[in-house]
Amino acid sequence: MKLYYNRTKIVATMGPASGKKDVLLAMIKAGVNVCRLNFSHGRPEDHKGVIDIIREINAEYNTNVGILADLQGPKIRIGLVKDGGIHLVNGTQIKITTQECIGNDEQIYITYDTFPQDVQADEIILLDDGKLQLRVISTNRLDTVICEVVHGGILTSRKGVNLPNTKVSIPSLTEEDLINLQFALKYDVEWIGLSFVRTGQDIVELKEIIKQSGKAAKVIAKVEKPEAIDNIDEIIAATDGVMVARGDLGVEMPLEEVPLLQKMIARKCRAASKPVIVATQMLESMITTPRPTRAEVNDVANSVLDGADAVMLSGETSVGEFPVIVIETMAKIVRNVEELGYPFNAAKEAQINPASVTDLSNALCESAVHLAQSTDAVGIVSMTTSGYTAFEISSHRPKASTYIFTSNKQLLNALSLVWGVRSFYYDKLESTDDTINDVNNILKAAELIKTGDVVINTAATPITKQGKTNMLKVSVIE
Repeated sequence: MKLYYNRTKIVATMGPASGKKDVLLAMIKAGVNVCRLNFSHGRPEDHKGVIDIIREINAEYNTNVGILADLQGPKIRIGLVKDGGIHLVNGTQIKITTQECIGNDEQIYITYDTFPQDVQADEIILLDDGKLQLRVISTNRLDTVICEVVHGGILTSRKGVNLPNTKVSIPSLTEEDLINLQFALKYDVEWIGLSFVRTGQDIVELKEIIKQSGKAAKVIAKVEKPEAIDNIDEIIAATDGVMVARGDLGVEMPLEEVPLLQKMIARKCRAASKPVIVATQMLESMITTPRPTRAEVNDVANSVLDGADAVMLSGETSVGEFPVIVIETMAKIVRNVEELGYPFNAAKEAQINPASVTDLSNALCESAVHLAQSTDAVGIVSMTTSGYTAFEISSHRPKASTYIFTSNKQLLNALSLVWGVRSFYYDKLESTDDTINDVNNILKAAELIKTGDVVINTAATPITKQGKTNMLKVSVIE
């Protein structure tokens, strides 16, 4: 199957609009690299059906489409309200209670047991993605909080609650998340998304559960709270990748701050060689129309220019009317930026410690990128079992294509999220020279390189043992 490979990857959320095999296959042909399973919606059997289809396509068409299982996290909601909706009037008071009830003009129920203990006077409460705003007047520290309606309107049942000023005590992994996590791990998904991350410890705890389960899934930290911004360095250090989840982030923080936060997070992730996804409302209008707005096109293009490893679609592909067209559109935008405007080989913020084996390996990866640039090499070809070399080379954004060979089958799909990387299964490790010749011939047979091309090969020597990358070779294809 002939595919076009953007450097910046495309993540598509699965749903009723994209759950059939023929539709998903068309989306993959158009440019989808990673499929997102949103555990805020859908039943386990629905997600299992999508996993089976993805794996069938990978086997039948020799693709390496990855799977991101996105856990819901401690999403706070109000309960049911009478008549399907109540009118909150500016300047009036309303009680929020942890005692379950049908909401009315006087009180509403919240699914957050310790809310009266955690909230403070004058803190802001946002309802329905920030459309409605309340201010805390008082709390009895037991089960009731009195609020004033600042910006009112119609409030319907089960709308989300955001608490931008409150230090929330709910754990990042809820009981439902733990059940969904075990489901995702059972089927060996490559990436786990953790919602509402606040500290690096949230990531550490999730990784320990994954490790205890004997699985190798990597973790995406979803940044969508002010606490996460305050602790961004420790979160990036602990995680395998980051998602800039601009939906809740834009509700919990001033909207005008989000663009620069996106750029800051992308810069820090690249410095740490961690992939970063930019998400939420990228081509939102295409849920119901076959063409995006100019502002949406600019948003996608700017995310590519910011250095995102991947851009993500949500409702556009899960419930939208044009799931294939939206992928084609996003791929065209990404391709145009990469062909005409992307600053390849832009400087990366990093320092090398000569006493560190890891840092020396990083220096060799950086040297491979610079050598590829100076020799006009068409590709950087690397061997890895952990994926470390792939992440590191990608972070330097080489103009040369990045080809990764690995015997780790799960890593093949996991690397589908990483900027510029194409991965191949390979388990015939012999001598260093024989292996390099072999992988170069595989790329030549696939018509990815040709006679006379220069490629840069990296590996660990001796090649039959796992270790850090310590070897670099310039090859001219014969």
